[in-house]
Amino acid sequence: MNEFEDLLNSVSQVEPGDVVTAEVLTVDANQANVAIAGTGVEGVLTLRELTNDRDADINDLVKPGETLELLVLRQVVGKDTDTVTYLVSKKRLEARKAWDKLVGREEEVVTVKGTRAVKGGLSVEFEGLRGFIPASMLDTRFVRNTERFVGQEFDAKIKEVDPKENRFILSRREVVEAAAAAARAEVFGKLNVGDVVTGKVARITSFGAFIDLGGVDGLVHLTELSHERNVSPKSVVSVGEEIEVKVLDLNEEEGRVSLSLKATTPGPWDGVEQKLAAGDVIEGTVKRLTDFGAFVEVLPGIDGLVHISQISHKRVENPKDALKVGQEVTVKVLEVNAAAERVSLSIKALEERPAQEEGQKEEKRQSRPRRPRRQEKRDFELPETQTGFSMADLFGDIEL
Repeated sequence: MNEFEDLLNSVSQVEPGDVVTAEVLTVDANQANVAIAGTGVEGVLTLRELTNDRDADINDLVKPGETLELLVLRQVVGKDTDTVTYLVSKKRLEARKAWDKLVGREEEVVTVKGTRAVKGGLSVEFEGLRGFIPASMLDTRFVRNTERFVGQEFDAKIKEVDPKENRFILSRREVVEAAAAAARAEVFGKLNVGDVVTGKVARITSFGAFIDLGGVDGLVHLTELSHERNVSPKSVVSVGEEIEVKVLDLNEEEGRVSLSLKATTPGPWDGVEQKLAAGDVIEGTVKRLTDFGAFVEVLPGIDGLVHISQISHKRVENPKDALKVGQEVTVKVLEVNAAAERVSLSIKALEERPAQEEGQKEEKRQSRPRRPRRQEKRDFELPETQTGFSMADLFGDIEL
């Protein structure tokens, strides 16, 4: 009993909450036995009090003979022996130091590591201290799947620190927004309308593709993706692909950049005079029908117009009565105007004029009534007459 009292007296200087220096004696299973310097007593350091990583191997974290700074948690007296040991923690000491570092540092940016996806956000670690980032503060867009941040290191801004409530809130979104604003200013400082730049396809929508220009996303509208009409954006570009685009318009105030992919590639009308000429007879496909005619694709990306009057020698009330979309037709080129991007075509020019049409025209000419001859204008004037004349005056010189 006296030996036990002497042992207690020898360790009375060790109290819960003390920060002590200890030497690792042994590492066994998931705990390490340590000797607390200057006390003659030992402590137990478990894996749980060493790290938050439950899958870690304790042998990779501590080695026999290593000296550690630890926090004393509580005293442990053996049930069947008279030994006195202490439960110590390295993790909590680091957390205490982290809290001390954090107080008064709101709005500062620190580097954290994502540890676990939790309800409503992401749990992170900063120098052994556990913090929380709400899902709404993870990115500029709401993040539903926070798992992708687990294991990543990234910068976040400290928003709230309360050691008493163990409350540590951060925001990654504000860091991302600040970086984006700086990158946007840099990009707009370099870009000019008409520049051809290289970017990466960030995302594809039904109305076009957004291109990452290194901090600013520019839009290639559907109409600027290809010289072909009615194409699907996914058939032209793919996410992650690097492409060259031309700057069409810049709006720094709204952060908007309009781009064109088709402007960087040769158009179907380039050198069309070497491909088509008046008088050529070619095959084509009916692409569109309108009230005034039919548009026929004669070369990739080039549609020529067959006017309603050039569809047939017979009278055509509506092009839909004579042609169908997708129909293959043979046409004659009447005119090529590359500047106006216009090609005039004819179907009836390749058809023989009906014989009866000649007879009908001749019959119409013969049956057409002659116009009455215009009365010749007289070049003399009748003498002035006087009123009150008699028959004798008119016929006085005639002998009866």
